Amino acid sequence: MTSENEQPECVTEVPKVSNAYLQKFRLYETRSNFYMIGRSKNRSAWRVLKIDRSEPTELNITEDPTTYTESECCDLLKRIHDGNKSTGGLRFVCTCYGIVGFIKFLGPYYMLLITKRRKIGVICGHAIYAITKSEILPIPHSTVQPSVAYSKNENRYKKLLCSVDLTKDFYFSYSYRVMHSFQKNLSTHESGNETMFVWNEFLTAMIHNQLRNNLWTVQLVYGYFKQVKLSIGDKDFNLTLIARRSRHYAGTRYLKRGVNEKGRVANDVETEQIVFEDVPEGFPVQISSVVQNRGSIPLFWSQETSRLNIKPDIILSKKDHKYDATRLHFENLTKRYGNPIIILNLIKTKEKKPRESLLRVEFAHAIELINKDLPEENRLKFLHWDLNKYSRNKSTNVLALLGKVATYALNLTGFFYCQVVPNSNSQELLNCSRDDKNTNADNFSFKPPKHQTGVLRTNCIDCLDRTNVAQFAYGWAALGRQLHTIGYIDTPVIELDSTLADDLMRIYEKMGDTLALQYGGSAAHNKIFCQRRGQWKAATQSQEFFRTLQRYYSNAYMDAEKQDAINVFLGHYQPQIGRPALWELDSDQHYKVGSQGSNFSVERARFIKRSLSVGNFLYDDNIIRDANSSIGTTQNNEESLPEILSESDSSYPRYTNSTSPEESPNSDAVFYKKDSFNCSNFLDVDWLSSSGNSCEEETYERSTLIGSPMGGQSSDNVVNEMCTFASDSEICTNAKDARNQIVGGFSDRFAEWVSHGDIMFP
Repeated sequence: MTSENEQPECVTEVPKVSNAYLQKFRLYETRSNFYMIGRSKNRSAWRVLKIDRSEPTELNITEDPTTYTESECCDLLKRIHDGNKSTGGLRFVCTCYGIVGFIKFLGPYYMLLITKRRKIGVICGHAIYAITKSEILPIPHSTVQPSVAYSKNENRYKKLLCSVDLTKDFYFSYSYRVMHSFQKNLSTHESGNETMFVWNEFLTAMIHNQLRNNLWTVQLVYGYFKQVKLSIGDKDFNLTLIARRSRHYAGTRYLKRGVNEKGRVANDVETEQIVFEDVPEGFPVQISSVVQNRGSIPLFWSQETSRLNIKPDIILSKKDHKYDATRLHFENLTKRYGNPIIILNLIKTKEKKPRESLLRVEFAHAIELINKDLPEENRLKFLHWDLNKYSRNKSTNVLALLGKVATYALNLTGFFYCQVVPNSNSQELLNCSRDDKNTNADNFSFKPPKHQTGVLRTNCIDCLDRTNVAQFAYGWAALGRQLHTIGYIDTPVIELDSTLADDLMRIYEKMGDTLALQYGGSAAHNKIFCQRRGQWKAATQSQEFFRTLQRYYSNAYMDAEKQDAINVFLGHYQPQIGRPALWELDSDQHYKVGSQGSNFSVERARFIKRSLSVGNFLYDDNIIRDANSSIGTTQNNEESLPEILSESDSSYPRYTNSTSPEESPNSDAVFYKKDSFNCSNFLDVDWLSSSGNSCEEETYERSTLIGSPMGGQSSDNVVNEMCTFASDSEICTNAKDARNQIVGGFSDRFAEWVSHGDIMFP
């Protein structure tokens, strides 16, 4: 991703698979040292790493700068064996495929190794692997390991670390930077967050600091990776779906919520969809990728885990009055992806007991204040969608509507496209497209590259169930454009009823289940997907019920220990002698261990551990803003704007100007508030949800608690095609007057649409 005004300089190909990468290792030991022998894939280069075993609590690693041949390496090992015969000689330990890292608890250092791997995909010749088996080995020899009284705690920390299952959902590559998007990998533009998605960054810090290279370690990404071959018509293509989970503020559902003071949010996941043209080896290949993001609502909020309440209250803190942490979060998104940042907020509009709607109000207020300080072209675009409400309406095609929202976002951000030319020596991007009429790879026509600038950020409460439905819709809409650009289809649209759309849905459904298990403890609630496939309703309800129970049990009984394990693995908590053990702390206190010592109270008798965004929050009964506030209430001084979507059937009639908001008390709305429009980009469409995070069966009514500076507009006021927002000059000065006149300064197209209700095309 690049910023809006800084296009990347791309190369003609993904960096070649170099034989300099070490891909297979053999570990040997003597009494005083470990020796790791690493070799390249073609066995042309052999390197040696020595790890000192004589120090009981220190880690000393040295790398032999010599590159050996296979025979030279064998001679070296023989000399090492001969020199250590008096203490047992050189012994083979294991074959491995990379070092995950080193860690120390209260005693010795341990080394984590990948001992078995499996290939799960290939990106431009670069293999991607998953871990099949791993091992943890103590570094010091048994004769020098300290005999400590705290061995019980040492073993407990070791057990915690081993509970992070490296064989599930971790993946890596020796030669491709899988932690970065395809666009960034082809770009010379470097940004921060280089290790945001590298989960073993803490574990590899010691060896990187000592060796100043990463030849011996792998960079583990946590999330989801799936590569499949699909077809449309008689043409095949390869699709890769990648989810990268951020290591910052990582954890489990109720123990990590909202944002922290550094602007990092819980459940922060980047999703990338890559499409590769299926061509013979040696031909230029067209490649397209698109990236979207999900993450917890960037406010200070929490939910108390309870074994007695399956739906804990949402507790919203008012400590950050200026929304500094929220601002930091969006600044980070802009740095990573550029502008525009489009926020799709799927939480509920109206509830019998306000829960999600509290956050809806506060989130909108935060965006409004942030936008006041941003130039017009960089303002956040904020879309409200009550997905729960409309998913209950059988006549509403939820996925079709979400697809139109996705099209709107794609119009603003674009997507990445280029052509990779194998074995090219040129350093300039060759923008070309293979001519199907020619069999020679040199015969191709030029096609300009495309770049994605900006990102769609989707959230619900957990950023699991409803969010995954919306992310599939985005991937579905993007796939049509990607295949059209490559030249596989004539129009940039894939029918939702097609086999290809169904195949894509199943891949996203599997991704959603995987991410939900990681964060929420159960597979995702996939009611909308099940209904789309025509699954028996009773079977769907049974599945949803058991997943709700599974998630509840995991959250109430297992997440505390799981959070401890994550904190140890990521280095958020580092054990030290003389300080409280991790399981003796309230879960937020561990961040202070190491910098403030033990001068704080320890909460030893906890019922279930809490890990809030920052600090301990108190529920504020007055969190809903009063009648004098410009947030959360319908105002009279509003300016109307058309909705950006509609259904093509009769359940969503076209926009007409015959009904005002006042005449439709049960209507839904799209509104800009007049006095804040110049500093905000808000759209509010009450609509849609999957089975939701809370699995509620509530009666939903038109809300007066709108979480943005807007009120209600009739749901009849829709268009039948996706369109971009009207410009500032295209907004009526008064919603009532919009029925009768068009104020000067509007575009002719917009004026015609308001006056006659015709379809408004982009």
